[in-house]
Parts: sequence; structure tokens; C-alpha cells
Amino acid sequence: MLKRSSPTKNATTCKHCGKKSALISKSLSLCLDCIRQDFERVKPLIEESHQKSRQSFNLPSQPPKAEHGVACHLCLNECQLAEGQRSYCGVRLCTASKLTGAAAEKGNVSWYYDPLPTNCVADWVCPGGTGSGYPDFAYCPGPEYSYKNLAVFYQACSFDCLFCQNWHYRITASKQNWVSPIELADAVDDHTACICYFGGDPTPQIPHALRASRLAIDRHKKRILRICWETNGSMHPASLRQAAKLSLESGGCIKFDLKAWNDNLHIALCGISNKRTLENFSLLADYDKRREAPPFLIASTLLIPGYIDEQEVSDIAKFIASLDPDIPYALLAFHPDFLMTDLPTTSLQHAERCLKAAKDAGAHRVRLGNIHLLRDERQNDWT
Repeated sequence: MLKRSSPTKNATTCKHCGKKSALISKSLSLCLDCIRQDFERVKPLIEESHQKSRQSFNLPSQPPKAEHGVACHLCLNECQLAEGQRSYCGVRLCTASKLTGAAAEKGNVSWYYDPLPTNCVADWVCPGGTGSGYPDFAYCPGPEYSYKNLAVFYQACSFDCLFCQNWHYRITASKQNWVSPIELADAVDDHTACICYFGGDPTPQIPHALRASRLAIDRHKKRILRICWETNGSMHPASLRQAAKLSLESGGCIKFDLKAWNDNLHIALCGISNKRTLENFSLLADYDKRREAPPFLIASTLLIPGYIDEQEVSDIAKFIASLDPDIPYALLAFHPDFLMTDLPTTSLQHAERCLKAAKDAGAHRVRLGNIHLLRDERQNDWT
């Protein structure tokens, strides 16, 4: 059983309003109200937080915008790199007025095999976990036991999430494990039912993933091989359309992590705006109507204590419902990680309030994920 805590124990003081709370992370030292309501004044503090988070990994504090730099158009950051500058994601460098590093021909990537059914964000609606789409897109009418997912981890990201659950890639990314699309496609064997690209995020290296996917599908034309994506959704719409076509035709899905609705809060937590993400999610809603089963588009939100509250979830759910109320939406329990290790895990009560808020907002298919992490907040005096 969790021990009771005094209201101020382990509390952090908001640098702007002076409020003390155990639900304010030291990485920001700002409370939710100040971020939402007084963003322009606290913006310098937010920028300072992200600069510190990136310094030790030799990453630019902001997307480079050199006036006559070489442009990269793969994501919303639209980096323009002067000679010797590195991209915000870290996998491109301007050398001799050309972009070098990650490209369609090579990617900084690693992978592993995950037995199905797995703990994928979409496992509760996807073919691997449920048999949805059988027999066209699933090997059996239930969970695909004896099959596996090829989990492909791209070691770069277009965001800078202070709560990143997979932040260790920043350490290994510097080793640059360059792999060709052919080598990645070679990892698909006869028991591989799906490929899932995640990270980091596949966005900064999506040309590589697209090429590897086409090679793998071409080699396995006579059987099911689903192409799936787990992403922050910040890629250029042209790349997203290519990814969507592969997933739609193969029976795969695209999972968008909708981290926050309020753009100021999104910038505070992730360093970057959510405008492209929401635009791209809307774009995919049209694709979603072209295939009834399995679900094509799936959303998820991490319930970060003190920051992602019922209001955020309700606004996200309203947005989803306005496109299609049957789009599956997973609310995920938070585990303290990276620069937000001073926050608690999501409480059961917080999760239940958010679940109700999502349903009340019109989302029909909502569930709680990572429920093993949920704590009982009645055992704590969090302020």
C-alpha cells in the first residue's frame, strides 16, 4: 500500500505563480494553469527547459532556420541547415551544401521480434490481438498466436517530449546504426504478420520506412503482411499519404499519439506545436472510412498527472468524435521517465475521470491502457 504524503512533500514551486504541488515537474517548474493562461510570459522558461533537455545529446534547442540554409521538408519543423548544422531530429547534417545522414537508402534503426498478441497501443482492436479483419487481414479469427510483429525502432524524433518513455534512444542514436531498406526487409520471415514502425518516431526517417515496406510487401505478395505506424503525426502530408496507402491496403493501422489539445501545453511538454499532428489526423479520417475492419486510425493519449487532465482529454475526444466517433481512443497510464521522474504514476481516479470525459465528449470506443500502473490517489495527499 502506498504511504500517505503531506501536501508539500516533494512539492515543486511554480516559477511563475508560486504555487506548490507534487504535480508540478521540476523539468518545467510551471503549473498547468500558468502554461494555459499566461503562455507568452512563461515561454522563455519553457524554452530554457527544452534547451537543457537537448544539450547533453548534442541536439539543437530549436529547429534551425538558417536564412540561406538547405531545407528539409520531412516534418513540420522545416529545418533549414547552414554548413555544419544538425537537424532538430539529429539524423541529418549539412555538408558541402547537401543534407547527409538518414535517407531512403539508409536509416538509423534497430528492431526486434514481438510475439503476437503484443502490448501494442492497438492490440485491443487490431488483427494481431483480436483477429479483426479475418480472413483478409488476419491469419485467424482470434489472437494470432505463433505469429510475431517486427517492431522497428527509429532512433530519432521530431519532438522533444520531457516525459519520453523511450528516451534512451538518444544515447544509442549517436552510434548511428545505419541499415539499408533491404537489410530491414530481410528481417521479415514467414511468421512475421506485421511490421510496426515506432521510436523515437518514424517521421524523420519515413522515406527509409516506406522503401523497406514496399520491398517487404513485394517479397511476400501471397500472404498477409500488415504495415503499421506509431507516430506523433508530424510528417509532411505527402509522406503520410504514402504511409496510409500501405497500411490501408495491407490491413495495418496508423496510431497517432495525441499528446495534448492545447497548443501551448503541447509546446511546453513536447517543445513543438501540435498543429501538423491535428491536421494530419483529420486527413487520415477520410482514409478511415474506406475500410471497416480492422480499424485503420487509432489515437492514444498519455495521462500525465498535473498536466493532461479531463479538459485536455475531453477536447481531444471532441475532436476525434467530430471526425468519426468510432475511431478507437486509448488513454494510457503514465510511468515517470526521462525528465519527469518526479511525477507520480497516473491514479485510478484520474484515469476514470478522463475515461468519463472522453465518453461524455462523444468518443464511442475508449479504453484505459497500462492499467497495471494505476495507483489509488486516496492513499496520497497530492495537491
